[in-house]
Amino acid sequence: MHPYRTRRARLIAQMHQHGGGVAVIPTAPEVMRNNDVEYPFRHDSYAHYLSGVTEPEALIVLVAGAQPRAILFCRDHDPALEIWHGARRGPQQAGAHFGFDQAFPVAALDEHMPALLAGAPSLFAGMGRNAAFDERLHGWLRGVRKAGRAGVRAPARIHDVHMLLDEMRLFKDDGELAIMRRAAAVSAEAHLRAMRTARAGLAEYQVEAELLYEFHRQGAAAPAYPSIVAAGANACVLHHNPGRTRLQQGELLLIDAGCELDSYAADITRTFPVSGRFSPAQRRIYQIVLDAQLGAIDAVRPGAHVMAPHEAALRILAQGMLDTGLLQADCVGALDDVVHSGAWRQFFMCKTSHWLGMDVHDVGSYREPDSDAWRILHPGMTLTVEPGLYIRPAPGVPEQYWHIGIRIEDDVAVTPAGREVMSAGVPKAVDELEALLP
Repeated sequence: MHPYRTRRARLIAQMHQHGGGVAVIPTAPEVMRNNDVEYPFRHDSYAHYLSGVTEPEALIVLVAGAQPRAILFCRDHDPALEIWHGARRGPQQAGAHFGFDQAFPVAALDEHMPALLAGAPSLFAGMGRNAAFDERLHGWLRGVRKAGRAGVRAPARIHDVHMLLDEMRLFKDDGELAIMRRAAAVSAEAHLRAMRTARAGLAEYQVEAELLYEFHRQGAAAPAYPSIVAAGANACVLHHNPGRTRLQQGELLLIDAGCELDSYAADITRTFPVSGRFSPAQRRIYQIVLDAQLGAIDAVRPGAHVMAPHEAALRILAQGMLDTGLLQADCVGALDDVVHSGAWRQFFMCKTSHWLGMDVHDVGSYREPDSDAWRILHPGMTLTVEPGLYIRPAPGVPEQYWHIGIRIEDDVAVTPAGREVMSAGVPKAVDELEALLP
């Protein structure tokens, strides 16, 4: 409960800096899968960050005024529905458990919200994520405005509450980092299981099943994102969905998978030979990517900017493209020419890092607040480091490298001394991989 109280207090303090007002943060809606069956519910990250509540239909209201308050609206007890879906805490129990000042049934929203919004200097909300809720919120505002002749004032300004929360979520506290380490450890065990199981003749979806088994066996709620299990040429499709393609001797298998544990994501990628041994061409490309990843990880440190890992990886990848003949250049200083020309995008189409946290592509600006400068890294920030090379057949591309797709990805936390690789439990050096593989 303590971190949620602290976060709500921090957000209220920021609201006061903007003149005060009312913040409204709903959880995610339930979504129908077909007929009367819903998709598995996953709570909204913003709402969970402030409350710990995982039930559908919850709503958080924060009042930054003379008497700051945190109010929870949630499902009331319903014995008939609880037979089907399990017990609910109900407002009284949930409010006390999660440390709210007040709690009401969600069915009472239309009764309470106009009064809460009336007289508030500003509304802090995240528009554009849930059209149905946005319309309901506008309805409450219209009701307040209609009372204008009675001297009731509606909020004069609307602030994006997500911008304030993004800054908070960008910096992980010790509790969050501990959860992310556990998520990375569970995901590492799943990768090891997949490596030991993978063999020629298995289908991609069968390898995916080993990942899912290990996630659930160790208490993870679900994958943090759709797992990528890509055999052979499929590894050149960056977000390939596991299918019925079967693993073959002599090919590589790329696995990009991480679990979600206690609402935090891991994101790990490894690429390894199905036969247990790299071919000379595979080994050469793999070592280029590994060197690029190690160089990028070394660039993660306090005071560096968020693009420093990408810049470090890119120079190593570009030199590897020249050395292998993937790209051609005839002049001195060719590396700089390749980097600046963007020719490398034929084989490396994306950036090297993204923020990581409650969402696998986590929130937070990559630019400094009120500036176009790249974000400076500070302790508590967490990001991935994931360079790759994806070599499709094309004129001028040496045939020995065709259909080789390699990505190596780790989860890295910025620390006062430099960095911590939270996903180091999965080997990635060539010799370590070949020793592990059956």
